[in-house]
Amino acid sequence: MSKEKYTEMRNQPWRDELRKAVPMKERTAGERVKMNEVDPAERIKSQLLEVNLGLTPEQAQAEAKRCMDCANHPCINGCPVGIDIPTFVKQIEKGEFGKAANTLREYSSLPAVCGRVCPQEKQCEAQCTYHKMKKEPVAIGYLERFAADYAIKNPGECPKPEKKPANGIKIAAIGAGPTSLAFAGDMAKLGYDVTVFEALHEIGGVLKYGIPEFRLPNSIVDSELKAMEELGVKFVTNFLVGRTATLEQLSEEHGFKAFYVGSGAGLPRFMNIPGENLNGVMSSNEYLTRVNLMGAGSEDSETPVLRGNTVMVVGGGNTAMDSVRTAKRLGAERAIIVYRRSREEMPARLEEVHHAEQEGIEFMTLHNPIEYIGTEKGRVRAVRLQKMELGEPDASGRRKPVPIKDAIVELPIDLAVVAVGVSPNPLLLRTLKGVELSKWGTIVVNEETNQSSDPDIFAGGDIVRGGATVILAMGDGRKAAASMDEYLRKKYNLD
Repeated sequence: MSKEKYTEMRNQPWRDELRKAVPMKERTAGERVKMNEVDPAERIKSQLLEVNLGLTPEQAQAEAKRCMDCANHPCINGCPVGIDIPTFVKQIEKGEFGKAANTLREYSSLPAVCGRVCPQEKQCEAQCTYHKMKKEPVAIGYLERFAADYAIKNPGECPKPEKKPANGIKIAAIGAGPTSLAFAGDMAKLGYDVTVFEALHEIGGVLKYGIPEFRLPNSIVDSELKAMEELGVKFVTNFLVGRTATLEQLSEEHGFKAFYVGSGAGLPRFMNIPGENLNGVMSSNEYLTRVNLMGAGSEDSETPVLRGNTVMVVGGGNTAMDSVRTAKRLGAERAIIVYRRSREEMPARLEEVHHAEQEGIEFMTLHNPIEYIGTEKGRVRAVRLQKMELGEPDASGRRKPVPIKDAIVELPIDLAVVAVGVSPNPLLLRTLKGVELSKWGTIVVNEETNQSSDPDIFAGGDIVRGGATVILAMGDGRKAAASMDEYLRKKYNLD
């Protein structure tokens, strides 16, 4: 957001009235709201039962009142998509929930999603002025969810965002995950004819196949997608770009003028240790996709996923937490996180770790698998774990895990899920002629514009970053949309 626009929004008379109506001492005296949750003993019985219940209108307004409407708006600086956070929060305080939702929609195509899965504690909330006062920050994520959910339940109060007149330029986005959706939404608002191509049979990418419904219900994703279709975005499923058709064919035969590659990084990584080929050792990608997208966790599934009484998940990120909590819901008596660093170094959201603990998940930190042991029939029965200690910080800034000599333990398991990262699938990349790739197989882009070495191809999300949060991927999509619009307006004299 420009400084001029923020100043204009902040100086509106109604904002002045709110600031004067509640003394600052009263604003800062309130305690941060607590999210309403389903009881852990109840929620672990179902994969479909969302853990967080959202805020009531009274809770939302009370929390919004804590916002001091800071003049330098640090929370906006912490938001990868640049949402005007103080404005939508103040609109909630005033009771204008529909207007708050409309403000969100100006900046984000997926506010109900972001309100649920974004790591606000590391982004917008991390910049909140309350930290300087040694107090908990305003619950921006909870308020975003509240306003976005209000829009879903009350569509009449939240009209479609304004669109520029159609310019007749056809644009394609490859992959239907969060980065492409953010890109497509912005491009549609700018007047472009946008089509999103998805290899799978469901739109949403990682939002559908990677994040369980107990954290992000499919109905919420579908509501956001419906809003995008109303903007004019078209979706094509079961279309594998690079095999069904190349970008060249889409350009020559169907008239697409530019492309955004947001196909993610769906190739799972393993640790290359003995025994990884045993039955019962699988990637988190396969595990979550089969459960979330194919219904493999149901009792009557035609292709059921492997279950276990003792399930080990390797990793410390959100995907690991999603996997281990899924295993618990599928009946595991023991569901265990094994992570080679300490608890403090875990990259997972604090809320995810908290919920996992509530649900009885065990944590074996400072342990690292070095070998899987199988039965005579080739099914995993145990894992050998190397005990670790923390050394000096590595390139990531976290302390490097170092093996402790001769400190090895054996853990009986009957299922292992490996969640240690992903890589881009090379199928599409092999067909991108003239596009520079990094040594890791990711697309190299201009950091300011997200434009690749082929000027008609932009890219973002995991296929550029190798691994990113939903909101960082969306930030890439929004940046690429603005840059592509500027590029195409010059190329085709649209102004």
